[in-house]
Amino acid sequence: MGFRVKARVMEEDDIRRAVRRIAHEIVERNRGASNLVLVGIRTRGVPLSSRIAEAVSSIEGVEVPVGRLDITLYRDDLHTLEQPVVKETYLPHDLEGKNVVIVDDVLYTGRSVRAAMDAIIDFGRPATIQLAVLVDRGHRELPIRADYVGKNLPTSREEKVKVSLKEVDGEDAVYIGYPD
Repeated sequence: MGFRVKARVMEEDDIRRAVRRIAHEIVERNRGASNLVLVGIRTRGVPLSSRIAEAVSSIEGVEVPVGRLDITLYRDDLHTLEQPVVKETYLPHDLEGKNVVIVDDVLYTGRSVRAAMDAIIDFGRPATIQLAVLVDRGHRELPIRADYVGKNLPTSREEKVKVSLKEVDGEDAVYIGYPD
């Protein structure tokens, strides 16, 4: 499926500032970073979680563990996929009693986040599960809300939001547009 750009809504500097702001908010809410674990949802949540962890580390002077989560087998539409491709899930250590921050690029219906929470719970019982997203575009189908948001971007259901990150796409930008 192609993508027809309507507007570029975030540039590289906007993304950098959003990541830094999210990092500060995470540190403030959790009273530091000593009990934090960041877990990125594949694909673009992974580099975002690494960026946020680096920013938190520079603020607090401690290394923040970062994990990667593949939610394929937890999706509520798994039965509709012909050949689901499962990628690696890596969690840096036991999540028991930790403050886990799930990181994703776009929050839309909430279904990916629900799947991510189910997956996290299968690996242990964190003290808290929080959510950080670069873009919240609205239109929730489940009662899920982000704790940390880089940009609220009201959209119509027909519009699509495309996040591009250097680590995956070669550039940092957020676009709004329509499927081709």
